[in-house]
Amino acid sequence: MGIMELGLFALLGVGTGLLSGFFGIGGGMVIVPVMLVLGHSYDSAVGISILQMVFSSVVGSWTNFKKGFLDVRTGIFVGLGGMVGASFSGLILRTFSHKFLLGIFILVTLYSFLRFAFKSKRSAVDSYQDLNLDTKNKLILVVIGALTGIFAISLGIGGGVLMVPLLAYYLKIPPKQSVPLGLFFVIFSSASGVLSLAGHGLLDLHALQWGLMVGVGSVMGVVIGVRLMPLVPAIWHRRALLVIYAIAIAVSIYKWF
Repeated sequence: MGIMELGLFALLGVGTGLLSGFFGIGGGMVIVPVMLVLGHSYDSAVGISILQMVFSSVVGSWTNFKKGFLDVRTGIFVGLGGMVGASFSGLILRTFSHKFLLGIFILVTLYSFLRFAFKSKRSAVDSYQDLNLDTKNKLILVVIGALTGIFAISLGIGGGVLMVPLLAYYLKIPPKQSVPLGLFFVIFSSASGVLSLAGHGLLDLHALQWGLMVGVGSVMGVVIGVRLMPLVPAIWHRRALLVIYAIAIAVSIYKWF
């Protein structure tokens, strides 16, 4: 690995870490296309993306917890759901075509985007709320985590891009509160996804090396993103999220065709 390659992967890690900390997403929307351009296979690109998520999600969630932004009581349920859903990622990548999975993802993301854009305007506030963790809400959290884990980890994109609008619509959790939950969820889903892909022979030594390099670079970026997030007004944070979702949909449609 040359100096230029080291610099490229460090820069890529910082950028994806910044996205993870600020938006609660895994950063795969950047990593997967870049890896494909650099000549990696789709499975390898997904594996590298998921490995990076392990680093950024752990560091970002710890930073959020210390600052009081992370509600661990709520996060543990979406995390457990994500761990279960992501455990099927290796089997899903082995069974279904990439084009089919991407098509399903486009539909789910578009549905989430429309719900978030037109049905959850009341969530665009700065205040945090205590969620009533009754049996129904716990089940909703687990189901959201599982569904997000199945689709997002199989495509190497983390999950925040799907989870934030779902939490906002179904549980009325403000985006700035659900972003730390999305990042916390990635700890469980990415770890489970790595094990699932490795168990199905989809992670080789080179993918592990690249994933570790990008992951180390993402540590700095995620800390910056977490610190910037509370400084931005909720309405602008929400608008930025909508832009990210729109870009994800556009890039996914482009890749699908």
